[in-house]
Amino acid sequence: MSSRLRETYQNEIVGALMKKFGYKNVMQVPKLEKVVINMGVGEAKENVKLLDAAVSDLETITGQKAVVTKAKKSVANFKIREGMPIGCKVTLRGDKMYEFVDRLINLALPRVRDFRGVNPNAFDGRGNYALGIKEQLIFPEIEYDKIDKIRGMDVIFVTTAKTDEEARELLAQFNMPFTK
Repeated sequence: MSSRLRETYQNEIVGALMKKFGYKNVMQVPKLEKVVINMGVGEAKENVKLLDAAVSDLETITGQKAVVTKAKKSVANFKIREGMPIGCKVTLRGDKMYEFVDRLINLALPRVRDFRGVNPNAFDGRGNYALGIKEQLIFPEIEYDKIDKIRGMDVIFVTTAKTDEEARELLAQFNMPFTK
């Protein structure tokens, strides 16, 4: 399934981007480098079991082992000390990345309640796109009955594009549903 998406990228998307931006060389065409999925679990400071549930959800969604992230600094107002586990993340590359992007765009995002599209202005100025998801239930792999708590996640698309316009066009070629 993901190899089909990769072939589609290499044939159709590269051709469309070369035509639109007038690239002379195929290597100038921006491509998706990696997708990072991050889940912050602030409640993990009181109950470590919540973090384990978040890690298992993330591993179920991505099909890859999640890494537990720890606090870099101590923040007294949040009652967090340096080195405390406060979240988890997964970095996807290659076929797993294309498979996840395909599932996110075609299966998960349409299942969001009152979905009108994703924000077209969430680019960082260097061709990377960030997307916030409010609940993990939109993914078909997650079983509704086994959920202890609804958690959100951040999905960051890292591209080789130099500008936001190039990255927006690249993601639009992947059928990313931007709002008009």
